[in-house]
Amino acid sequence: MTLPDDSGIRPYTHPAGGWDALGAVARAIHGQMNAVSGTRIMLRNNQPDGFDCPGCAWPDPKHTSAFEFCENGAKAVTWEATRKRATPEVFQRHTVSELLSWNDHDIEDLGRLTHPMAYDASTDRYVQIGWDEAFARIASVLQALPSPDMAEFYTSGRASNEAAFLYQLFVRAYGTNNFPDCSNMCHEATSVGLPQSIGIGKGTVSLEDFDHADLIISMGHNPGTNHPRMMTTLHAASRRGAPIVVFNPLRERALERFAAPQDPIEMATFTSTDIASDYLQVKVGGDAAALKGVMKGVLAIDAEDLAAGGPGVLDRAFIAQHTQGFEALADDLHATAWADVERASGLSRESLEHVARLYCRAKSTIVAFGMGITQHRLGTDNVQQISNLLMLKGNYGRPGAGICPVRGHSNVQGNRTVGIDEKAPLALRQGIERVYGFTPPAQRGHDAGEAIEAIEAGRSKFLMCLGGNLAVAMADPQRTFAAVRRLEMAVHIATKPNRSHLLVGRQSIVLPCLGRTELDLQAGGVQSITVEDSMSMVHASTGRLPPPSDQLRSEPAIVAGIAKAVLQGRHGIDWDAMVADYGRIRDGIEGVLAGFDGYNARIRQPGGFRLPIGPAERVWHTPSGKAQFLVMPGLKEDPRTSGAQVLTLATLRSHDQYNTTIYGFDDRYRGIFGRRDVVFLNADDLAAQGLAAGDRVDLEAVPFKGEAPAPEGAVLRNLTAVAYDIPRGSAGAYYPEANVLVGLAHRDAQSGTPSYKSVPVRVRRAAGAGPGQ
Repeated sequence: MTLPDDSGIRPYTHPAGGWDALGAVARAIHGQMNAVSGTRIMLRNNQPDGFDCPGCAWPDPKHTSAFEFCENGAKAVTWEATRKRATPEVFQRHTVSELLSWNDHDIEDLGRLTHPMAYDASTDRYVQIGWDEAFARIASVLQALPSPDMAEFYTSGRASNEAAFLYQLFVRAYGTNNFPDCSNMCHEATSVGLPQSIGIGKGTVSLEDFDHADLIISMGHNPGTNHPRMMTTLHAASRRGAPIVVFNPLRERALERFAAPQDPIEMATFTSTDIASDYLQVKVGGDAAALKGVMKGVLAIDAEDLAAGGPGVLDRAFIAQHTQGFEALADDLHATAWADVERASGLSRESLEHVARLYCRAKSTIVAFGMGITQHRLGTDNVQQISNLLMLKGNYGRPGAGICPVRGHSNVQGNRTVGIDEKAPLALRQGIERVYGFTPPAQRGHDAGEAIEAIEAGRSKFLMCLGGNLAVAMADPQRTFAAVRRLEMAVHIATKPNRSHLLVGRQSIVLPCLGRTELDLQAGGVQSITVEDSMSMVHASTGRLPPPSDQLRSEPAIVAGIAKAVLQGRHGIDWDAMVADYGRIRDGIEGVLAGFDGYNARIRQPGGFRLPIGPAERVWHTPSGKAQFLVMPGLKEDPRTSGAQVLTLATLRSHDQYNTTIYGFDDRYRGIFGRRDVVFLNADDLAAQGLAAGDRVDLEAVPFKGEAPAPEGAVLRNLTAVAYDIPRGSAGAYYPEANVLVGLAHRDAQSGTPSYKSVPVRVRRAAGAGPGQ
């Protein structure tokens, strides 16, 4: 049906990027800053002597251009460097109950936090307090807990290496490994699956490898929105003729056509470049089946070549010298029927065999993937099947080849590297004992899902969040919101207010910190922090903007202040010295962790340095010393309750969004403007339910097999149905609103990653709505 002009739903026919992206940058600057200061700060974004973008973790090229930022990076920077201020006076005008009735965009759009504040239950308001009082209140609660394991310490991926290292040092000195973090909700399947496969939980490629790849396979991500600077890399690869094969349920505009804002010819002529040479719309949740289909095709091509007297297409020397488990994988692939692969993936045998032929012809292949691979019940299996595919032709340890998990937050990978890890690796614990003289706890701590469950059960009473919006990011807001309101104390270190700050327990404290763009002046002078990008490059970031308030402190200074108040001299750690000069924190990181030799000297090099990546040198830090082919037997049964019209929903980010931060209400490339209350459905699925585009519908959660019925209220109501190019049986709706449909127990069993992208649902006409309503 044709929707009315005022519906906010209309086709978008332009390529991604181009003039529309530049216009969005201008609007972002105008909406939050003035044109002069906004332009000046953007020209320092991702420059060697500037600051690292607080958005995505895509690496910087060795030879930077005049501007190394994208549309959504500009939104992230201007959103943080805004002229708006959330002062104590603002919180005097609005109760917490009132603010909770606002949408998430308006809460954060209050601006930058300027003073430490504590919740006053008698007035239902946040009120200003002093730093010393805040630290004393926090210390009082932590010191009174019967066990350190009754406290949870969350970390957002925006925290620097220095802040994250001090944070984990303080928490381990306090006595627990409870480190729920944003990794648990995004790439934990990578962090768990790849060490079993190749001995490291990170990607193996460098940015330069994309210049040498003969084939790029892109799976389960939307770079045009979530990491737009990757589009420059894909644009260049397409222009030089490298095939780019996309596996993704939705047709995302940036992976179809892209106009590079830095390409003067495309901008002047209003032309664009086709990105995907092949676009395979896999069913939501069908990725492992698709990968097994491609590998079946590779084995068949290999057998045909051998039968014709050829050498085969597999890299048998690599398999023999560097791997284990090939025979078991081959047996499983031979036993997997094509009919089952087609059913589970939603793709034809012909299309998967075509990809297999492309793969066999390519000397060097990169597979890049995002959370469309990891945020599933089979997330770890998905990641390991990607690695299996790469190993068949030895696509590790040579130029243009390897695996590329594309991280979201700018330093989520660095946080894990420097110790934000509930699993408490032995080498980390030994390094801490060697350098700081105390024995850290060895018991595994809580991940994010386990932390919420412990809070809900009353086993944890305290939560500190170093950035982020944990309660909103987590699954099952009904249970999560109720749980965090039971806390004895919640502490949030943040730049701007968000909904998690308003879910107050008995005591709640908000501590304002410096942003990435701002001058960090300590006793030892101006400080730089460091971050690690998706490709293991560690580099410095130096802010220059004046802070929005003289009351702000840096994240390292806040963590150190809390540590001093809580530990009261235990272990003899000189917290003040490390805050005075972050170089001393980096000395500590160098002493504790392998790979950081000469840390302070090496970050002074433009572009920084790369941490050691074993598989890039064909070194495998697995128990056997070899890479492992890991079998996912057969095709695991779709874990939905049987019944009519059950669809599998993937939660999505809009183009005006970064994680839980909502910059605006347009999802330009998908043709949605001024709204978020929509669900993307196949037209045939709509028709099967007697529905049509534009109808108002409800999404009802369906329990997985073996689970209790979905809780009452696990319904997302009054959405407008959008007929979209998406496979039958699949659906998409916006995160975090659709989290109400995701149960806390709906997690990958191996990694604990919530299955935000494989949610069983039914679509019903909304109550009281007739056809066309």
